[in-house]
Amino acid sequence: MINYVDEINKLKKEKNAIILAHYYQNDEIQDIADYLGDSLALSKIAMTTSADIIVFCGVHFMAETAKILNPNKKVLLPVMKAGCKMADMINKDSLQKYKNEHPNTKIITYVNSTASVKALSDCVCTSTNGVKIIKHYLDNENEILYCPDQNLGKYAMKLLGKEFEVWDGCCPIHHFLPQDKLIELKKKNPDAKLIAHPECKLEILELADYIGSTKQLIEFVKTDSASTYIVLTEKGVIHQMEKDNPNKKFILGSNSLSCANMKLTKLSDVYNCLANETNEIILDDDVSKKALVALNKMMELS
Repeated sequence: MINYVDEINKLKKEKNAIILAHYYQNDEIQDIADYLGDSLALSKIAMTTSADIIVFCGVHFMAETAKILNPNKKVLLPVMKAGCKMADMINKDSLQKYKNEHPNTKIITYVNSTASVKALSDCVCTSTNGVKIIKHYLDNENEILYCPDQNLGKYAMKLLGKEFEVWDGCCPIHHFLPQDKLIELKKKNPDAKLIAHPECKLEILELADYIGSTKQLIEFVKTDSASTYIVLTEKGVIHQMEKDNPNKKFILGSNSLSCANMKLTKLSDVYNCLANETNEIILDDDVSKKALVALNKMMELS
């Protein structure tokens, strides 16, 4: 029987490869990674590495982003069918139609999107810098469309006190959290702090003691004084939270907070992908260059 951890480590040395893993991946994938983080942080790490091969343990749009930022490196995705339901809620044709009808509107696009959608955008953003970037465009009196996540857009509207257009997309695992059950869970754990990702609906965010990106949630519980937390984002983050805070308790807000696509990747997939150098991310050169402009604009503004 193959010892995948040992074999993967051997292959990394032989092939000068690194493994990047998102916090939502299975525990064993997080543990084998050279770098663990959210999607954009991992892509930026990839830009500084001297490795020839990047194995991105995440979903398809994340590996695409890594390739856009690292066009001269070989980027591999262990499971090619690992997609993102939010990213699938917008495509280049529907966004191009919108742009044709609203030629003066600036398009701000969440990083959870395909390369072809990023290529049609004025600026990309993440859950960490989204509000800041939206504010920049509004302060400059631009009409904007925020896509594809309606919830982070509505959260930004509330914080900024301004309205703008949002695409009718969402992350299903965050979007459909039951408010009544969360209120009950909070009542049963009165000393617990409720921490939430801004991909949740406003009615859920209003219950939260702290709102932040995946990385911000992980960092918050390190320094906060509470001993128990109700976590409202994908359950994979709890693995890192428990490693960082062994004396604290973490309660997943709902059993629905599990991304099936993120959980597709197994150690055997990482091994096979690296051993055979399969599942390489190949992008159209023109799309990649245009998407890079939108990504660079985000770097400039944040």
